[in-house]
Amino acid sequence: MPAAVHEVYGISFATNVTGTRGRYFMGAAAVPPDEQMVLHYFTWLLRSPDQDIVLDVGFTAESNKGRPRTLVETPSEALVLLGGAPASVPLVILSHFHNDHVGDLEPFSSATFVAQRAEFDFWTGPFAERGELGHHAERDDIDRLAALEREGRMRLLDGDAELAPGITVHHTGGHTPGTQVTRVETANGPVVLAADASHYFENVEQDRAFAVHTDLVDVHRTFDRMHELAQGGVIVAGHDPAVLERFPAVPGLEGRAVRVA
Repeated sequence: MPAAVHEVYGISFATNVTGTRGRYFMGAAAVPPDEQMVLHYFTWLLRSPDQDIVLDVGFTAESNKGRPRTLVETPSEALVLLGGAPASVPLVILSHFHNDHVGDLEPFSSATFVAQRAEFDFWTGPFAERGELGHHAERDDIDRLAALEREGRMRLLDGDAELAPGITVHHTGGHTPGTQVTRVETANGPVVLAADASHYFENVEQDRAFAVHTDLVDVHRTFDRMHELAQGGVIVAGHDPAVLERFPAVPGLEGRAVRVA
């Protein structure tokens, strides 16, 4: 399969309007601290003629656990608007195991889920629920992921890997121990989907770390790695409302979905 046939779509399935710059950034980048910062929550569709691959499956009303977010529809429902069929998707990439990326697993009933072993081991290990670390994940989600691993439906990677011709994942860490970014070859050049390796374009473009991470040095190392991976292409931030402005809207889904390439 020629690598350049891949298309990349993103669709916003939820928003959060309660954040501030002081909460999301560090040091000088956190000024003014009371500036309101909106997060959009995206799921990503990697489309080629013979299959759809999905990156991240967000959350549902149930798995959101009362967090202050506005859910428009579940990620699986949102993907249907792009012509996707969640039950037929063969592969779901999980960038990491935070609550807003792994909460809508069940509709992908035929999929193998791809994650880094370092991520799985961390969230099933002794530090997963310690302090601030535990705030960002839900035990129910981790238990479902562990069950998928026991069922043989979790592919755990030890570093970078090619999942299909023109689609690779790259272990970066930083945000969490097993955070991975996804690189897709398209007709317009490479697309690097950062997920939470860069919540906002400002993070990777201005070398400003998001406040939530497990290794600050790896956050900055990840920025460098994404620039290397994206030479001749683009890096797409994982939660920035500007995603909906920088890329062309999908007809009929203006303000909700874009075709990145």
